[in-house]
Amino acid sequence: MNALIETNVAEKVRAEFGFSVDKFPLTGPEGLRTPHYGLFRSDNGECVGRNSVSARYVPHTTEDVLALVDAAGQAFGGVAAVQTHFRNGHYVAVQPSKEYRESIFGTQDNVFPRLIIDAPYGATGAFDATLGFYRDLCRNMSILRQVSGTNVSIRHTSGLRDQMGDLLTAFTQLEASWGNLAAVMRGMEDRRVRLTDFLSAIYGEPNEREGRSLTIHKNRTEAIVRRLMTERVKAGRENMGNEFVVTGWEAFNAVQGYVQHDATRRGRPSEMARVVMALNDGSVNHAERLVYEMSL
Repeated sequence: MNALIETNVAEKVRAEFGFSVDKFPLTGPEGLRTPHYGLFRSDNGECVGRNSVSARYVPHTTEDVLALVDAAGQAFGGVAAVQTHFRNGHYVAVQPSKEYRESIFGTQDNVFPRLIIDAPYGATGAFDATLGFYRDLCRNMSILRQVSGTNVSIRHTSGLRDQMGDLLTAFTQLEASWGNLAAVMRGMEDRRVRLTDFLSAIYGEPNEREGRSLTIHKNRTEAIVRRLMTERVKAGRENMGNEFVVTGWEAFNAVQGYVQHDATRRGRPSEMARVVMALNDGSVNHAERLVYEMSL
């Protein structure tokens, strides 16, 4: 791994997660002692996690997160960049080095692997690492949940740096599954769906008597179609015609891209926050399944 890249990545992770998560006892009325503990951020006192923890629970540290990133980099030929997000735990998206990029559909529609590490706090006993993809054409970062072998569970223990060998084994298993993921993406490209039927199956039909519902449906549909047509032009594809027949890969990415980039969100969520929201969005998961169920 390039030393400069390694240093910059470590600095970015430390800067973004420049706080600790500490454990404190929770008390009842009039200071009554309880067996429960809460987790709190050191910088703003914010409560972390959805549940209390036991006295034996050891919160993981930023150094543990860095160990995960380091192991991912070693397995994938060097980390070029990371994106971070914190919400009841650490989310880190790891982008392998430029040399590792693999073109699936040619230079006009380049897709390459992204590792998404989810290190939550609370009752869970493990971290999750999932092999996803990043599509240059539309800046979509996503995962395909129906592809086996693209997720590993890593035991939640303190001092992950001391278990680097086990971490490397876990990430190497994910690296080996990139071929399976690429094959599924090619399979989605080989399928054809009628976009209008595809969107109706995901979002249903609007209530004609409810003006707001009709407006939301119309605006969402127009945004998805506009995104898909823009991407077709960039990829040099032919016009989809009056039947609106597109590949399953295009249909999935149009829905996923809308949810990640275009859907209205409260506040001003960061790019990585939007990625996390899209990963957990039911319509995106539904779109992935429909590619196979509705292919022409």
